[in-house]
Amino acid sequence: MSDILGLSARQMLEALIVGVRDVAALAELAHTRMRPKIPQLRQALEGRFAAHHALMLRMHLDHIDQLSANIERLDMEVDRVICPFSDQLQQLITIPGVGRRTAEVIIAEIGVDMRRFATAAHLASWAGMCPGNHESGGKRRSGRARKGNAALRAALCEAAWASSHSRSGYLPAQYRHLLRTFGKKGQTRAIFAVGHSILVIAWHLLANNSTYQDLGGDHFVLHNDTEARKRYLVRQLEALGQKVTIEPAAA
Repeated sequence: MSDILGLSARQMLEALIVGVRDVAALAELAHTRMRPKIPQLRQALEGRFAAHHALMLRMHLDHIDQLSANIERLDMEVDRVICPFSDQLQQLITIPGVGRRTAEVIIAEIGVDMRRFATAAHLASWAGMCPGNHESGGKRRSGRARKGNAALRAALCEAAWASSHSRSGYLPAQYRHLLRTFGKKGQTRAIFAVGHSILVIAWHLLANNSTYQDLGGDHFVLHNDTEARKRYLVRQLEALGQKVTIEPAAA
């Protein structure tokens, strides 16, 4: 079972607690998509399950139920508190990768009045979502970002990771573009950079009371320097053992 707390699994666990030991009867408690797995469930339910295990399992399930109830109470409180900012919440949700929970974190940490941050760059610096600039004696010591707001950074990086899995759009294209630039070991840097972009977008949406307008997945191709793009493609072909001669196309 992939979900040990799902309906089928929970009923089997509860039956074990009250004393049912017949593996056939336990397996028959499976529902819907679990029904075809009854033969495997019978094998999985074979074993020793004593009163001690029942006591410990009861305590674990009660603890899980208590935590679930507390989470539900907190969700209701968050819904009540966030209600005055429902318009801004919906604006932020239009950003790819930003779900309701991430939008709630953004509003909780930075508010909705962007006049407190002169520019999006000021917000990114405050949040610790931009590279550090540690320079001494004319030498750059470190580009490590400052700690900033840990909760906000975690939410933005999670949203960046979610958006990177999309096949189209500006943010997934940015992630793939940066991954090519940084290499395979630069995944963390690429995610961090996309998180920075999401925060910058959030500032503009909140400051201008607008919704997200995607620049498109071909943005980097269309706006990159033409000569640099040529050199990049030539290098790619030469790396494959090809000799490249560039000639302008006929008008």
